[in-house]
This record gives sequence, structure tokens and C-alpha cells, in this order.
Amino acid sequence: MTSTVCSKLGDLGKRIRLFQQKMAPESPSVYQVQGVERAGQVNERELGSRSFQRFCNGNVVTSPQAVASEVSTTKKEAPTAVTPDEKMLLNYVPVYVMLPLEVITVDNALKNKNGLEKQLKELRTAGVDGVMVDVWWGIVESKGPKQHDWSAYRSLFQLVQQCGLKLQAIMSFHQCGGNIGDAVNILLPQWVLDVGESNPDIFYTNRGGNRNKEYLTIGVDNLPLFAGRTAVEIYSDYMKSFRENMSDFLEAGLIIDIEVGLGPAGELRYPSYPKNQGWVFPGIGEFQCYDEYLEAEFKEAAASAGHPEWSLPDNAGEYNDTPESTEFLRPNGTYITEEGKFFLTWYSNKLLSHGDQILDEANKAFLGCKVKLAAKVSGIHWWYKDNSHAAELTSGFYNLNDRDGYRPIARMLSRHHAILNFTCLEMRDSEQNADAKSGPQELVQQVLSGGWRENIEVAGENALPRYDRAGYNQILLNARPNGVNRDGPPKLRMFGVTYLRLSDKLLDWKNFRIFKTFVKKMHADQDYCPDPRKYNNHVGPLERSKPKIPIEDLLKATESMEAFPWDEETDMNVGGALAALLDNLIGNITFIFK
Repeated sequence: MTSTVCSKLGDLGKRIRLFQQKMAPESPSVYQVQGVERAGQVNERELGSRSFQRFCNGNVVTSPQAVASEVSTTKKEAPTAVTPDEKMLLNYVPVYVMLPLEVITVDNALKNKNGLEKQLKELRTAGVDGVMVDVWWGIVESKGPKQHDWSAYRSLFQLVQQCGLKLQAIMSFHQCGGNIGDAVNILLPQWVLDVGESNPDIFYTNRGGNRNKEYLTIGVDNLPLFAGRTAVEIYSDYMKSFRENMSDFLEAGLIIDIEVGLGPAGELRYPSYPKNQGWVFPGIGEFQCYDEYLEAEFKEAAASAGHPEWSLPDNAGEYNDTPESTEFLRPNGTYITEEGKFFLTWYSNKLLSHGDQILDEANKAFLGCKVKLAAKVSGIHWWYKDNSHAAELTSGFYNLNDRDGYRPIARMLSRHHAILNFTCLEMRDSEQNADAKSGPQELVQQVLSGGWRENIEVAGENALPRYDRAGYNQILLNARPNGVNRDGPPKLRMFGVTYLRLSDKLLDWKNFRIFKTFVKKMHADQDYCPDPRKYNNHVGPLERSKPKIPIEDLLKATESMEAFPWDEETDMNVGGALAALLDNLIGNITFIFK
């Protein structure tokens, strides 16, 4: 018996050494890719809780160092080879699909359960890992303060579970309607809108006085204007209630991440380009800080800085202006003056503080649950190639050619162990109107690189529905910017990709055929894998947020750095121009015989 145990331990020791050899740093190193740029240091996420377990053939080992010491005196044996499929699994990127916006109706009912079940099963047969759903504040707490009704969402979650899919849940504290892609209208709770009737300054406001009811202004985050509660307390209570009422799904591992809504469209940004107020692409948008609360905060900040004469911008133009048509954003405009820099720093810092505070509440609400927190950042790609980065500035991203406006967000997320979820993965520069000076490819590379440098997981989604091979290939490229590694983990890999969105058009046989190929390529040509540990996505109990990062340390991350290198094309494509021509031919033949 003793000799058998020693033999197994010896074999395990050899596997450990084989693993360490496989993970030996190269240039660029695996450790640098994951954001750990300190030579010779490997954190627990990279070694202990992920790949190490797989290399031990499923034996859960909590301390690699302890195991190595246990087997150091055992008889040496030849290492057991790791199969090619096991190596390729480390390149696996899970795919999720967003559910329709109205899957839960405004009347708080599950819509068309039988039809949805059929669609979910089709996704499962395609190898999809899970689905994402908005959990609307305006539906759940519609009857009154603290009156949460989760019944319809429980029915939905049970259905998703029965269909063998995982779930990404969005805490959607915003309005649905009035934005690009919004097909339904789901307002904020009526009791909140009633407060706005007598006090419209609870909503974001532009210089012209137009109110935006998509999301409560950051200015009321800590003001008890809602039946004695602050906005942050409302969000916190909502998330605590979600945990209490969905505890069985959380314990069962159905819910794998909680994306915390931090602004309009659930994104950490200001509502600077509202379609329902007349904005049209590629307008620069407008600053949204003219409610009485944010205006008072700015005046106080300016006075504290020794400049009580400074005020909020009155020369930044209107929604559909171009940068050069405004005094603030034109070449050598106000934005590069001392006053302009002060305003933009204040405006973007308010966004950082807002996200930080609410994510801290989310961390407390879900502490100990086996989930990841996530926050979504919008891909404001138009005017990216203009020196002013105008549309980013009005959205709250103080990003310039010599200043990184996104890595401070990643650094903030790092203290909450949160994922940075970014949009517009499908877009290419060549597809954009030249007049808009768009740079979606460079923007994605900058943001994802910043996340990796801050040692956090990054995920993403497409901004607009795409069913074509070119769009899928661009997503695949961004998911693994340097391709797959057939000998182990890739240099760069996204934590997951969520496809927008489940629809009859997606499930049309022609589109779905391409989509299934896309899923297979995201999985690095491997079959669906139900065990995230095998591709380094194992999620343990959520730990408490680390200490608050001083704003000075967050702003150190604004230093401009080159993005990591990106390949020109993905090495896991779903087909190119010839395949697209064949798609069209098949479609035409099918149409003739219908």
C-alpha cells in the first residue's frame, strides 16, 4: 500500500516539475501577459487555482509548494505526458449570448417560456457556455421602495439551469429605451420618477437644461432623497435582496458573474450621446454635469483648488457638433488649458469614484459567493483618432494621445477582483466612416492591454449585431490577440466573450451555421467544456475588496503606454471572402427554391 502511494506521489511530483517547465517565462512571458511584471513571481490565480489543478489530472491541490515538499524524497519516475487536447483547452474562451431585452416583460412575467426553452436548447447544442440577462431595477422594485419581486427571474433562472447553461446577471439600474439597439421601454421605478417630478436635478442634465432619465446622476449617490435612502443605498439593498432570493442558484454555480450597472446602458459612463435627445452618430455629445448637485460639487472643488472663478464649460458645443466647431475641443482649445484639464480631471474622477463606491457595495453583497464581479465600459470609438478624443471626453473617459483614460478604471476594478467588460470587439477601422475619425481596433487594443497590465481579467462583447464572418473573425482576433498556443496557455486571452444578441435572425439556419463555427473557434476547436478549471476560468469564493486606492495612485495609471502587439488576423478564423461568397450563393439558391 505504501509503495503504491509513494508511486502516485512521485508521479505527481514529476507533473509539477513538468508544469513548471511548461510555464517557464519566455519573451514576452506568460506572467507579463497576465499583468504580473515582477520577474520570478507567480500569483495564486496563475498557478495554484487554475492550470496547476488540471496538470494534476483533477486532483485539487491548494498549495503547490506543500505538495512539492511532500514528494521531494520519492523515487523519480518518467513524467506523464499532457495530451494535445488538454494543452489546447488552455486556449478555450467561453461564449455567452445576451438574452432579449424583454425576456422578462414590464409586467414582471417570463415571456414565451416554451419558445425561449427551444432557443436555449439550440444554443446549448451549438456549444454555447451560457447566457447573459438584464435584471431590471424598473421591473423588480416597481411596486415601491424595498418591494422586490424576483418571481419571474427565478422562473427564468430555473429554465436556464434546466437547459444546462451558465448565467451572467446584470444589475440593470438604468432605463431601457432611447438608446441604440433599445427595442423596448423599461423605465426606472415609478416611485423614483415621482421624486424626479418635484426634483428634476436627480437626473443627469446637459448645459441646455435637458434632463436624462436613463440613470440617476452621480450627484445624488450619497444624498437621502429617496424615501430616506441614497442612490447607493438603493443599489446596495437591491443587490443584497438578489443574493438572498437567488442563494440557491448562486450555491449551485449557475450564476458565474454579476455585472454591476454603473450608468446608462449599464456602462460606466455619462449619458453623453442620447438618441432620444437628438444625438446622431458621429456627434461629439455633450457633458452631463449641469444638475444642481454636480454643479455645486464642481464649484467647491474649483474653490478648493484656488480658482473660484472657474465654472463648468459653456463652450463645448452641442450633441451633433464636430470637435473643431467648438472652442473647448478644437485644436489648441480650452481642453488643453489649465482650467480645461482641471474640469476633465474632475469629471472623469467623479466617474471613477462612482464606480468604486458601488462596486464596493456589490462586493459586500456577494462576499463569499462563487462569482466574479464585472463592470462594463463603453467603446466610444468615434473621434478616437482626433487629438481631442472629443466623444470620449464628454462620456467621462479623459483619454488623449498622451494620457490613458482607461487604465485607471482597470486599476480601480482590481481592488474589487472585478472583470473589465469592453464593447465593440467586432469593429474594424475600415468599416467606419472616415469623417468620424474612428479607431475601434486601436481603442480595443488600448483598453484590453491596460486591463492585462493591471492584472485583471478582461471580457468583451460586440456593440452591434453581426452575423458575418468578418465580424466574427475580428472578435476571435481580439479574444486571442496573438493566436493559440498548442503547447499551453496563449500569451493573451480574454476571460470570456458575450455575443449580442439572441434573436430569430441569429437562429436562422444560414446565420446559425456560421455562429456555431464561431463558437467552435472560440473554443480553440475543442468540444464544449463544462469544467472552467480546465481552461483557467475557475472562480472561487469572492474575497473582500482590497483597501481603497488613493486617487493619486489611480491617476498614476494615466501614463501612456504602447498596447501589446496584436496579430493582423486570427489563426482561428471562421472563413474569409471565399466562404462569404459561398454563403451568398447558398442563400440565393435557397431563396429560389422557397
